[in-house]
Amino acid sequence: MAAQEAAVDSVRDREILVEQDHLDQVYRRLEEKIHEAEFLMDDAAKRGQVGTPGALAERDAQVFRAGIHLNRLNSEFEDFLFGRIDLLLGKDGKKGPDGAYTSVEPAEDAVRTDETGQYADIAETLHIGRIGVLDSDYAPLVIDWRAPAAAPFYRSTPVDPGRVVRRRVIRSKGRRVLGVEDDLMRPELTARLGGAMLPVIGDGALMAALGQARTHTMRDIVSSIQAEQDLVIRAPAASVTEVSGGPGTGKTAVALHRAAYLLYQDRRRYAGGILVVSPTPLLVAYTEGVLPSLGEEGQVAIRAVGSLVDGAEATTYDDPAVARVKGSLRMLKVLRKAARGALELGDTPARLRVVAFGRRLELENDELRRIRHNVLGGTAPVNLLRPRARRLLLDALYAKSGAAGRHTDPELAAELRSSFDDDVSSEDSFIDFLDAWWPELNPRGVLAAMADERRLGRWARRVLNPGEVRRLARSLRRDGLSVHDVAVLDELQAILGVPVRPRKKREAHPLDQLTGLEELMPQREESQRERAERLAAERTEYAHVIVDEAQDLTPMQWRMVGRRGRHATWTIVGDPAQSSWSDPDEAAEARDDALGTRPRRRFELTVNYRNPSEVAELAARVLTLAMPGMVAPRAVRSTGLRPRFAVARDDLERTVRQETQRLLDEVDGTVGVVVAMDRREEAARWLDGLGDRAVALGSLEAKGLEYDATVVVSPAEIADESPAGLRVLYVALTRATQQLTVVSGRRDEPDADGVPDLLRD
Repeated sequence: MAAQEAAVDSVRDREILVEQDHLDQVYRRLEEKIHEAEFLMDDAAKRGQVGTPGALAERDAQVFRAGIHLNRLNSEFEDFLFGRIDLLLGKDGKKGPDGAYTSVEPAEDAVRTDETGQYADIAETLHIGRIGVLDSDYAPLVIDWRAPAAAPFYRSTPVDPGRVVRRRVIRSKGRRVLGVEDDLMRPELTARLGGAMLPVIGDGALMAALGQARTHTMRDIVSSIQAEQDLVIRAPAASVTEVSGGPGTGKTAVALHRAAYLLYQDRRRYAGGILVVSPTPLLVAYTEGVLPSLGEEGQVAIRAVGSLVDGAEATTYDDPAVARVKGSLRMLKVLRKAARGALELGDTPARLRVVAFGRRLELENDELRRIRHNVLGGTAPVNLLRPRARRLLLDALYAKSGAAGRHTDPELAAELRSSFDDDVSSEDSFIDFLDAWWPELNPRGVLAAMADERRLGRWARRVLNPGEVRRLARSLRRDGLSVHDVAVLDELQAILGVPVRPRKKREAHPLDQLTGLEELMPQREESQRERAERLAAERTEYAHVIVDEAQDLTPMQWRMVGRRGRHATWTIVGDPAQSSWSDPDEAAEARDDALGTRPRRRFELTVNYRNPSEVAELAARVLTLAMPGMVAPRAVRSTGLRPRFAVARDDLERTVRQETQRLLDEVDGTVGVVVAMDRREEAARWLDGLGDRAVALGSLEAKGLEYDATVVVSPAEIADESPAGLRVLYVALTRATQQLTVVSGRRDEPDADGVPDLLRD
């Protein structure tokens, strides 16, 4: 019971409550401002009763201003607050119009030193949100993200912190604060806020523990972490920035802070948008916490690989054998044949009959096949070839009509041909034939056609073997899409193309004719969130693309991402040792095609500050098996807690549940239970009733995530899942920031101490 109370009253929970109290205060003030705007509008209506021209003009102007203010307040009401910075005393005491101090650099005596080290008091705290809000005394409750006072939230780095001690990202939904995540710009500093130690959540807490260590060695390590991360964050945006680093080196956080830094430094340049691609929806949730929406009106889109195609969402997983087929470049040949073969599905007419110039003209099946072959001889998308098919059909019919030799005069001949084309192409019989003979195809329809094993076998002849055809067709018959299906759909969309359609004229609205006061009143506009979602849905290419965990992208997924960054600059972060794709060389080839000939700037992060050395040493044993010669990043802290080994003799569920409960009692935060992919649903049932802090996830879902403690279940099952299984196991073993427990199952062959064979020296 005491442990549970401690968990409820954890530092994270207390800090969420602190931010919730502030957010409640902000919303109360927003409601006051809305009431003020409504009062002004009501007062303006009363002024109109005076009847003088001056009073009417004053009324209209007041209604207009109040209406705009009211509309803005209402449209910005959702997910209002997203950031906070805690600052040192500035060099001067000047304040800007938003109520914040204007000094960029700290005062000379802001940081003091005693026998225990450096310390300072937080002199100012600023919350960053979508619009600025002042309280009744004109003190800032929220700073507009565009204001100069908010700039340190985006620009501050550990090497050049300015006045910032702590930067906090606040995740909220509506009026509820869901979580907080801190970055320390000065981890070596002991900071006080209101007389108490400044609390730190997330990776910032790890940096604080390192930075406040009393040895010069640890402080040197902190400096090296700061320096190598700062180089990435501030690297010029031109071309391609590649960042490599092992588990716990902060690749994801650095890349995301780089996005915020670039966006703020050169917003005009990135008006085309920044796309952040994450491998899993779970990592997207984390990404959204580190990189808030910033009020940037659609300039940052955060997507999982399985959500990059509009209208498609990955909800299922393929087994490794099927995934290898769908992700391979071999699928290109299959999809191109399928796209052309899909034209002949259904009741494809074998004869075309029309009447022209008083004659009945016919094209037989052999002639139609030759025309189709000629049309498909090009590389244009299939749907965009329909006009060419129409033209060649008319050419063949015109040749049969005998009209081509009637006139020697070019103008008369052209006029006759134009008249023929107009007459024939407007006939219902020709239109119906063209619709049936060259139908408009869509990716979903072609994918559904590939689910027929016999048909797929024809299209995949000499590309896939019979076993691959059978497994692929079977996977396409199930409900739901996999992450690999989404990349296939995107490729099909590129192969098929979207026909150009005439734009519909906007119909006049009766309100367009209104005059007078209604013209002054602003109509309800879409909120920034609504605008962001609309722009993100409409956008197909971006100015900058960030690929997180890039080593996991398949060749087909690289092609999908590459289409969205044809003219973009790129930031790519990854670690070959964590790759779950079975053919890294093929993926590298596809990546190079996506990036083109752009110059590349490479960085390496070398310090693991997530995992204790005890956990990192165990994981390194698997790394040696997975990738001989690969050097793991240096783990720089020790907890004194060795990984624990448990053996499930007869009841795996009971053992995993017991070990999870034990860890929940010992840590304040989350416990991740990592299992082989085919055990995900089963593991979720094992944890039923243990609360939200216990999370079950498949091995491929663990990428990029971290937990206070981790239970890795049956290393052998994870390693045997796929040819990349040992690398996937390495990932699973490096998720814990404090404690790790390994549970051995029947296939693990544990020794007398419970250590499975894969983890023994």
